[in-house]
Amino acid sequence: MAQNHIMGNGSNEFAVPFLERDACSANNTSEEPQGKHLWPRAEARKWMPVLFVGTCLLYCARMTMPVCVVAMAATFRWNKIESGLALGGFFWGYSCTQILGGHASDKIGGERVLLFSATSWAVVTASTPALAHFGSRTLALMTMARVFMGILQGVFFPSLASLIAQRAPEGEKSFLNSIMQSGSSLGILLAGLLGSVLLDRYGWESVFYAVGLLSGFWALVVWQCFLKGKAYPKQKEGRDDSQSRSFACTHLLSLFKKPCVWAMVLAHLCTCGTSYTLLSWMPTYFHEEYPHATMWVYNVFPWAAAIPAALCGGYLSDSLISQGYSVAFVRKSMQFIAMGVSSAFVLPLSVEVSFPIAVICISAAMVALSFTSCGASVNVQDLTPSRAGALFGFMNMLGAFTGVLMVSLSGYMIEVTQSWASVFYLIAFVHCFGLAVFLYFGDAQRVDLSAFIQ
Repeated sequence: MAQNHIMGNGSNEFAVPFLERDACSANNTSEEPQGKHLWPRAEARKWMPVLFVGTCLLYCARMTMPVCVVAMAATFRWNKIESGLALGGFFWGYSCTQILGGHASDKIGGERVLLFSATSWAVVTASTPALAHFGSRTLALMTMARVFMGILQGVFFPSLASLIAQRAPEGEKSFLNSIMQSGSSLGILLAGLLGSVLLDRYGWESVFYAVGLLSGFWALVVWQCFLKGKAYPKQKEGRDDSQSRSFACTHLLSLFKKPCVWAMVLAHLCTCGTSYTLLSWMPTYFHEEYPHATMWVYNVFPWAAAIPAALCGGYLSDSLISQGYSVAFVRKSMQFIAMGVSSAFVLPLSVEVSFPIAVICISAAMVALSFTSCGASVNVQDLTPSRAGALFGFMNMLGAFTGVLMVSLSGYMIEVTQSWASVFYLIAFVHCFGLAVFLYFGDAQRVDLSAFIQ
């Protein structure tokens, strides 16, 4: 069966760009990720758990507001529209620094950018309760805090994409992305589990304090053990600064002439929008539809199921590629699971179902969505490894805008219709649209090399 997805000469279609890259390297060494910059195995084994924990804490910090929004709404007398504004504020800030973070990481190395991001969001998270009780305009202050949190966290994933593209071997990128995806799910899981316990016993303020302190401790460990006194390679420039900036801009813009790039971007932003919608509104959905249900059940099970699913998806993707299946076929298959299968489990929630069925459907949908880490999310490293950080930043920026619109629109739809059905229909429609475009136009052949030649 694998032979059906291999090029006619018997070689994997992904092997050709490697030969082309070698041929072009003499003239474009300044723009290509350098093989000598790849992590040694011992160094990679150290960074892997550190990045896993960092991604986990990133989502813990991001989830503090969604976990606490019901209690905060009761305290400050917010309605659904006001809660949606506070929740959606994060994505406005998140969209502002995506390209900047990716470009900076492509130039100076993702390690430094990740450290700056974590240190900053730790401070903002820990200081949020004090800000909430400062003055009478609580909604405006909380929205501003969420915007600032988004600004600081916006550089994280583009930096991570740049770091993996520059340091990770080709055959391990899917699994590394899956590890980061499972770290995200674990962060949501811990925020739901420990956040629920802290919320019940010590109030919503304690959730922000705990996550802020843990994030600060992680940043301190990274500095002391990995970055202090060490010099990580920067990308060399073969031109002067003005010429280099002009070439980089022209090169990046040329990539947007490729239909496969736009298909990848669209699939990613659709997945981001629906994921953010579920992430933001799921606690409120269960609280209102099943008021007597145990909080930790619906805050834990969906994310606990997504953790091993993401790891299995990464392992499966790399295994299929190593067996000779084309990278494009594998990416599209994983994205079909992420968007198509998840929609099949979201739609039953548009009608009245029992609490166990609702938990099963949400859990199955999150399991399927985790496969996007082996689909459109990693596709940027297939198509444009030399500009992975900046292009992933652009993708995440659009994904953040989609998240703002869908989270805010969902709050409005719930308030007006007094029903959750329209939200689940919206999620399924967005999934189906993005999936159809990605399946038709998506590819995995490198396109940044043709931009170099042109």
